[in-house]
Amino acid sequence: MSDLRMQRAERFRKTDLYLVIGHEFTRGRSVLDVLSAAADGGVRTVQLREKHLSGKELTLLAEQFRKKCDELGVLMIMNDHVDIALAVGADGVHLGQDDMPLEAARRIAPDLLLGRSTHSPEQALEAQAQGADYVNLGPIFPTQTKNTPVRPLGLDIIRNAGPELSIPFSVMGGVKESNIPSLLEAGARILAMVTELTQAEDVAEKARSMRKLWTAAGLA
Repeated sequence: MSDLRMQRAERFRKTDLYLVIGHEFTRGRSVLDVLSAAADGGVRTVQLREKHLSGKELTLLAEQFRKKCDELGVLMIMNDHVDIALAVGADGVHLGQDDMPLEAARRIAPDLLLGRSTHSPEQALEAQAQGADYVNLGPIFPTQTKNTPVRPLGLDIIRNAGPELSIPFSVMGGVKESNIPSLLEAGARILAMVTELTQAEDVAEKARSMRKLWTAAGLA
């Protein structure tokens, strides 16, 4: 593993809130403004996930996003697009089950963090074996922000897959402030979310409020 990838991996391991952001869920606000507010609240890892922009539009936005992440000291993960992640100098790329195979992504992006969405312990372990730097387990609870044929997996996926993984894992799908204590109790440490943060009236204060729950659980 390169020194740069190791540095990025260490920063990811220290993540608590993992913000996933796209303009559909920002209540009309700029994704850059929501990013800035989240960083003010202590968020240090953010994924740019835009599903309905052209390649040109997404690249231009990602360039702005990268610049803002650099200014704020935030780890930038690009959703789906390895090429755009490389072009803008992102820290990592998050790949779905139907996206580029991890081995192929690693060949062309040796320094990027590679994440994979997984929906079972078997998929998570497979991604780990294929060289993922982290996996996401989900959806944990029902969610309206992502179309997926996978039924909600509940807390058992955390209890069953977590102890078997030697790489970090995040969890996603219906993550709200109210269920953070149960997620932490089940063994999750990195919680990925969209609307609970991006649609908050005061994004920074909402992030600060949620991050206190790690402290309350003795995990900060």
